[in-house]
Amino acid sequence: MKTNYAFVLDTNKVPQTPIHPAQARRLLDEGKAAVYRRKPFTIILKTAGPGPLFNKPLRFKIDPGSKTTGFALLDGACVIWAAELTHRGQRIKNDMESRRAIRRGRRNRKTRYRKPRFMNRTRTVGWLPPSLMHRVLTTMTWVFRIMRYTPLTSLSVETVRFDTQLMANPEISGAMYQQGELAGYELREYLLEKFKRTCAYCGAKDVPLEVEHIVPKSRGGSNRVSNLTMACRPCNVTKGNQTAAEFGHPGVQAKARMPLKDAAAVNATRWAIYNALKSTGICVEMGTGGRTKYNRTRQGLPKAHWLDAACVGASTPKIKLKTERPLLITSIGRGTRQVCRVDKYGFPRSKAGRIKRAFGFSTGDMARLCQPKGKYAGSWEGILAGIRERGDHDIKVACGQKITGKHANFKLLQRADGYAYA
Repeated sequence: MKTNYAFVLDTNKVPQTPIHPAQARRLLDEGKAAVYRRKPFTIILKTAGPGPLFNKPLRFKIDPGSKTTGFALLDGACVIWAAELTHRGQRIKNDMESRRAIRRGRRNRKTRYRKPRFMNRTRTVGWLPPSLMHRVLTTMTWVFRIMRYTPLTSLSVETVRFDTQLMANPEISGAMYQQGELAGYELREYLLEKFKRTCAYCGAKDVPLEVEHIVPKSRGGSNRVSNLTMACRPCNVTKGNQTAAEFGHPGVQAKARMPLKDAAAVNATRWAIYNALKSTGICVEMGTGGRTKYNRTRQGLPKAHWLDAACVGASTPKIKLKTERPLLITSIGRGTRQVCRVDKYGFPRSKAGRIKRAFGFSTGDMARLCQPKGKYAGSWEGILAGIRERGDHDIKVACGQKITGKHANFKLLQRADGYAYA
């Protein structure tokens, strides 16, 4: 299976054009290069000058998402590197709610005589909740990393997931919202996301779905998005001239009127990401979610975050995939500063451990454990999940299991950077 190209730095750490993994292995075997970083895989040349590696214009494309953001690096029409970044916005939101509950509980216990002060705080212009700002910051972190390892000349970003003004237009009718036109792709993509790509009536998956009126037009229904849903062909025919409630599904109308949480999160951060990208000084191209799907379906590509990123913008050519295995990145943070730990009911019970670094290792480091004997004898690679002052460390391997070993049996591969890789 085709893998991501390797990033290349010259002796002075100037980025060069990424090269095929086989060429990178040959340079390493011949002693002309050394491993600079494992994730993303980067080599550094030992000889001065770029030699046969010259700089080409590269375009980095971004498909921002509420839970997962797709990245794609294009050399002309070829996708040479791809990744999918999983955010931890919901985890941040849950942690902040837990912290708020602890603080208010402490206030009620110890300073009940003080009046609460919640109206004397101001927010800066462009303020975003921490769970949303996290998406902007992590996305820009990887943009700057790619700029550091490759000679980027242009960027493409999906600035709006759904064109809500276009979807709210009650005059859209016929083929305009069912097939063929860009407006139809905006609307269909929104409905597919809301109803999780299943039939709203029978729950069928992996079947062709049609845009269907909850209240038929013959009964006074409109073409607004709040009156549309996705249905398979048999359900659409069987429903006929009935409303969804008459068809035995009264909850479909209520679900259609509910806002899409993930779409709201993406729309709230789109301009923050775009403005941050403009500050890099590189030419930035904008695109919509409907155009992204339009480009992807025309080329017959499957649904994936990194493929969506490759199809962002009007400049999308006929894509050639030089990689089929994107780097899977998960944001895990850099530990916690919470001193007071609580039980499942929210009552304070214990304090956090004070040991984060011991014997040269730190929590979150990527390491290799060579276990000489025992149940888990062998070589294991993963993330250090537990550091102890006595020298016994825990490593979390790819299968999710934790293995304990002596510090002398560990070898550091890469320092913790707040992300886990697969």
